[in-house]
This record gives sequence, structure tokens and C-alpha cells, in this order.
Amino acid sequence: MDTIEKLTEIFKEFPGIGERQAKRFVYFLMFKNPSYTDNLSKLVLELKKEVSQCSECFRFFLKKDSKNKICDICANPNIDNSSIMIIEKDSDLESVRKSRAYHGKYFILGGLVPIVEKNTASKIRIKELIEKIKKASPVGLQPRDAKNNLEEIILAFSLNPQGDHTDFYIRNQIKDICESNNIKISSLGRGLSTGTELEYSDNETLKNALKNRQ
Repeated sequence: MDTIEKLTEIFKEFPGIGERQAKRFVYFLMFKNPSYTDNLSKLVLELKKEVSQCSECFRFFLKKDSKNKICDICANPNIDNSSIMIIEKDSDLESVRKSRAYHGKYFILGGLVPIVEKNTASKIRIKELIEKIKKASPVGLQPRDAKNNLEEIILAFSLNPQGDHTDFYIRNQIKDICESNNIKISSLGRGLSTGTELEYSDNETLKNALKNRQ
């Protein structure tokens, strides 16, 4: 396999990129001058050095110093601790934030549950999610922290077969712990059209979906 083929295979791993688009990226880079590709390589390396992953919600964020372990959302003392929104990926989180319709905490699942998959736990952060719910539930809190009790978990996935399957799977996994702690489980309302990717939804659509969650 030559360099062109290797690069094509790498670009094919990008979300929504197929064989033809991946090959176009490769030839685009071949057309650009060396300074362009050198700068691109440098920025990719710097990105990995400057970005960290939040230990609380698993969101990627630019770290200001080596001691940072949580992102600015989780570190915000004014955040609404009564709700956690579970989403697939970072770009979904950013879309929800832009809508300004939600002010609680987040948890990035790291993907959706494949409809045909035996080892589901290896595809998503289900163990980490259950542990987070336990810590945020009334049982896991000291009496002085009662005001921060978790009251609602919002499942916010794209409205497609895989998103619906993930919603069903997560509900079953967290049902018992939520029932024992009186935590509500809700899903985005039908402000989103069937087949819609959460990442590409406009602000008003997201606001309506959050308002009509059930």
C-alpha cells in the first residue's frame, strides 16, 4: 500500500467521509505547497498536546496547565447539578450549548450502541455513566450536598434507528438505580425530525426538543 492509499484510508475514518472524498483530500494536499502541509502536520501535533479530556464528562477541552483535569463546564460552580444530559459526542454538546436552552451537566457517551453488537460495553462509556449517576444520586451524597441531588437524566441522541436503540439500551441499564433514587429519565421531544443528527440541528429546533422532552 503506497502513501496515497494509506492517507486515503486515514481520511475514510473521518465522520461522513467516503472513498471518493478521502481521495480528493489526498490530491488536495498534493496540490498545496510544502509549507501548507508542514503547518497542517504541526497543528495536528499541537492539538494532541494542548487538548485534554475531562475526567467528569469526557469532553475534550484546551488545557491551560497540566493540573487541569476537568473542563470549564464541570468546574463551573453555578452549573445546574440537578440534571445530566447524555450525548453521543463533543460536537453534539457544542450544538446544545449554542442553543442556550440547557444549563445542566453533560456526559459524553463516546458513541452510539450498534443495533447488532454483543460486546456493547466496549463501544460506549456505560460503566463510567453508571458510576457517575451513583456519585450524583442522593445515596452517594453527604447530607450537606442534598441541594445538589440529581433529579433528571436527559437522553439526547440523534433520531435515527441507532439513536433510538441507544436510548432503549441506556434506559434499561440505568433504570434500577434511577428508580431507587427517584431520578427521572427523559428523552428529547419531537422538535427534532426523524432521522435528524443532533449535531446539525438549529438552535430553535433544539430548544423545542428540550422543552418537549418526555
